[in-house]
Amino acid sequence: MHKEEIVSTGLKIAYDNFYVGKDEQWRLLSAKYKAQNIKDLCENFHFQKVLEVGAGDGSILKYLNESGFAPEFHALEISSSGVAQIQNRSIGSLKSVQIFDGYHIPFEDDEFDLVILSHVLEHVEFERMLLREIKRVSKHCVIEVPIDYRYGVDKRMKHFLAYGHINMYTPSSLRFLLQTEGFEIAHDKISVIEPEVTKFNTFVNQGKSRNLFSLLRINAEFWIKLILMNLGGKQGHEKFASAYTVLLKKARNSEILT
Repeated sequence: MHKEEIVSTGLKIAYDNFYVGKDEQWRLLSAKYKAQNIKDLCENFHFQKVLEVGAGDGSILKYLNESGFAPEFHALEISSSGVAQIQNRSIGSLKSVQIFDGYHIPFEDDEFDLVILSHVLEHVEFERMLLREIKRVSKHCVIEVPIDYRYGVDKRMKHFLAYGHINMYTPSSLRFLLQTEGFEIAHDKISVIEPEVTKFNTFVNQGKSRNLFSLLRINAEFWIKLILMNLGGKQGHEKFASAYTVLLKKARNSEILT
């Protein structure tokens, strides 16, 4: 398959105009917590050169740049509208931003101290192909995915496909995937959707009525979930997770190629 044809035409068209004039506040709010997860896992590391693959509209890079996370950032994005948004953000430490084909990363082996792949893998048709490229160019990487999988998820295909989610993960299944590709998990983090994000999604995105009862319900559900997670130990954390973030380093060759 010629490399220009790896990404399905329909998928490429769907994402080309994805970031044109919509949902910017929502993406910025969500990115605030994604960036915080990255910083939490990397707090004992000092990375100089960082690449974000599938950088979207640059929201995560914006927050990382403002926090002084690294002195040099680079970005790759499949969507032309996303690249335009990143360029318009005037991110001071951003040295390059490029459109790429979704799989071939145009950099040298071990060029980056850290590669970030945040809420991208669930959209990728050939996930192992992308992971091998990320492993090639990185010394460390951070990957975050939403934990969409629940019993009966196949009954909600239209819902998830509307968001472009074509892969489903649990923390365990993601670890299995990454470890079979020769990554070693250095640190990981389970997170749940913060009330601020739920409120925006409920009252702004979905247009539901904002009242005292609905505000109390959202806050109560958040704290109940945290309590159940803590009572359930590691298994409880994974059961109630909304997202899973891992800091990885290269350990060996892919298990499935040996």
